[in-house]
Amino acid sequence: MTDLKLKTHQMIDSLKTICANFGLGNDGNEFKIITQVFLYKYLNDKFAYDVKAIDKTLANYGNDWQAYYTQMSDDEQELLYLQLPNTAILKPHHLISYLSVRQNEAGFANLFDDTLFDIATKNAELYAVKTDGGAKVVLFERLSQYISDPSKRDEFCRAIINKISGFSFEHIFNQKYDFYADIFEYLIKDYNSNSGGKYAEYYTPNAVARIMAQILVPDDQRGQLKSQSVYDPSAGSGSLLMSVAHIIGEDKCAIYTQDISQKSSNLLRLNLILNNLPHSIGNVIQGNTLLNPQHKEKGQLKKFDFIVSNPPFKLDFSDFREQLDSKENQERFFAGIPNIPKTKKESMAIYQLFIQHIIASLKDTGKAAIVLPTGFITAQSGIDKKIREYLVNNKMLAGVVSMPSNIFATTGTNVSILFLDKSNRDKVILIDASNLGEKIKDGKNQKTVLSIVEENKICETFANKKAIEDFSVVVSYDEIINKNYSLSAGQYFDVKIDYIDISESEFNTKMQGFEQTLSDLFEQSKTLEKEIQNSLKTLVFKS
Repeated sequence: MTDLKLKTHQMIDSLKTICANFGLGNDGNEFKIITQVFLYKYLNDKFAYDVKAIDKTLANYGNDWQAYYTQMSDDEQELLYLQLPNTAILKPHHLISYLSVRQNEAGFANLFDDTLFDIATKNAELYAVKTDGGAKVVLFERLSQYISDPSKRDEFCRAIINKISGFSFEHIFNQKYDFYADIFEYLIKDYNSNSGGKYAEYYTPNAVARIMAQILVPDDQRGQLKSQSVYDPSAGSGSLLMSVAHIIGEDKCAIYTQDISQKSSNLLRLNLILNNLPHSIGNVIQGNTLLNPQHKEKGQLKKFDFIVSNPPFKLDFSDFREQLDSKENQERFFAGIPNIPKTKKESMAIYQLFIQHIIASLKDTGKAAIVLPTGFITAQSGIDKKIREYLVNNKMLAGVVSMPSNIFATTGTNVSILFLDKSNRDKVILIDASNLGEKIKDGKNQKTVLSIVEENKICETFANKKAIEDFSVVVSYDEIINKNYSLSAGQYFDVKIDYIDISESEFNTKMQGFEQTLSDLFEQSKTLEKEIQNSLKTLVFKS
């Protein structure tokens, strides 16, 4: 696996080099080219793997299986396609091997583009992402169009085909998720900066994703759940969803998402394909969740078993605020809608709307985990407090984990994870994990990295509702009300006073010592004052 992982990274690096050689280095279209070529390679090899598993004759042909596949009749091919398990259907002329043989023909760029477009069209039902306007965004674009000089397009497409035809992914398709996560993270790592387009905003750290998933689905429930719906209203690249889906089981859950960003929707589609969840791509919506939520049943918001979200914290939504402040949204946004500030509209607390939307989208037995600014858990007025009052008064709170600072390298905002559980009528656990983790440099930024031991400590403490000195407390809803609805663990920690046995004479001796020390310091201060004043008198002006 290590060797294949290395080859995969080398292939991605090679695609970046090709883009640079043709003038597309750090170009806004470079990421599209690399991800779509990578996806074409992945689908090609996944198709080969699946058809060989179905038809043993194809498998017996080994590396020459394409020749036998090409000679199959239309009826034989159709029978083969019917047995494919959520895999893209590739005709013989769609295969990399077919394009490789024809790469020296004139107009190869057109053939290359037509092939990818044909694959996207024929597999649109499985792989297209829908927009809230009803349009379908298919898998592939015409990639050679990004080369401004038409005379260089054939050469560009030839270079791509030669780089992706040298090895196969086939023998690793039964491996575990971590390998695919590594590929995905490696694929976007160079785009996690402003120069590459802020892709970091679409990626939640793996440690945060794992903690959220493990707390939402504890050990005693794993393997027991079936037909679960998992939703993220601001999905980004989908790392939170992947973590939950893998714990529940890819075949035991359906993913539902919405995100306003076209970039994030494309990243999410790639992530679903890489993580054996293509059956959920039809539930991916590109659009404004707050203004136009698309997942509905009988005209009402669809309710979900699990919801995870790392919503944007601050964002200017003044252009559509008035549309949100309507009678039909009063129930959904029960705590109110943030006002438009006179200055810094970009500081509008949009996360407050996402929390309320999540509460409205949760089943009566549902659970949710939401990343929020830590200020939310203690604010003593406004929408934040109204939401906390609602959660406590309706007994739907599981707990809070306050994370270390800089757990996200791209923001200095302290964050906490809010856990909701509509079935939790009893105790609530509050964890202060702010002192955990190791500080490391990440480029120009500093971030905090949790060890696996520390992740497990957080999850086990939460699952067992265990009180640990200066780390966690277990409180009742009434205790939270008495603390003015604060969800900060630190406000519930016992104040400890250390007492030392001492006699009256020892006490008097210590006090005399303190008084003498203080007198000596006062005398030194007077001496220094005189010295400073005398020094100032010696200063003269010189022109």
